[in-house]
Amino acid sequence: MRDLQTSGLPFYQPAGDECELFETAHSNGLPLLLKGPTGCGKTRFVEHMAARLGLPLHTVACHDDLSAADLIGRYLLKGGETVWTDGPLTRAVREGGICYLDEVVEARKDVTVVLHPLTDDRRRLVIDRTGEELRAPASFMLVASYNPGYQNILKKLKPSTRQRFVSIGFDFPSPQVETPVVMRESGLDEARATALVRLAGKIRALSGMDLEEGVSTRLLIYAATMIAAGMPVDRSIETAIVEPLSDEPDTQRALRDLAAAIYG
Repeated sequence: MRDLQTSGLPFYQPAGDECELFETAHSNGLPLLLKGPTGCGKTRFVEHMAARLGLPLHTVACHDDLSAADLIGRYLLKGGETVWTDGPLTRAVREGGICYLDEVVEARKDVTVVLHPLTDDRRRLVIDRTGEELRAPASFMLVASYNPGYQNILKKLKPSTRQRFVSIGFDFPSPQVETPVVMRESGLDEARATALVRLAGKIRALSGMDLEEGVSTRLLIYAATMIAAGMPVDRSIETAIVEPLSDEPDTQRALRDLAAAIYG
């Protein structure tokens, strides 16, 4: 297992060659799309790479009401004057930094219209309200992420958009990678962290249960943090894993049974 962690950078434990792929995409001016389930490390990966490359990072949590103006900017009233204020995408282009659109599929459709000129050889951002046309510097990078498991007919990333990005698929890490991550982030000892990761593997392998997704690494770290702080194991698992994963009594009961089988 390689550890590319450097002192002072946000911790990220690589599972493969994703760091090299990110650097190659950046050095060649290619936009990057990260695909994978919630809580598997996509955002932490981008934070790590931005710090590793020494670039400013502008992160946008996309949602139903996110519009192109939210990304580009708008005129705001300040001190009795109307002043243009850049949005995070515009700031990233001006600074030559990274703009990270988390769960881009959630944004309104007019957002993709703005992104398209930045994801081809033009690398330009047009600001209609000010008449500016910004050419992205070589250091600028557009990164987006989404969870394919949550896509439906109404919310789907169009092929015409997906094919403008190079893409890296993320998944939950192997136990050999996940256990050290849980230990480092929570301070929990190896034996108890290993048991939590084993429980996560059992939950992720289940089929036929009312679960949209398996337990995330993020939730494992929450549970481990509570255990390390002195909370009983069963209560930590209940509050950090069972309750967040499902509201259905039968599903919750099955999750408790799995935990009991692991912990005795």
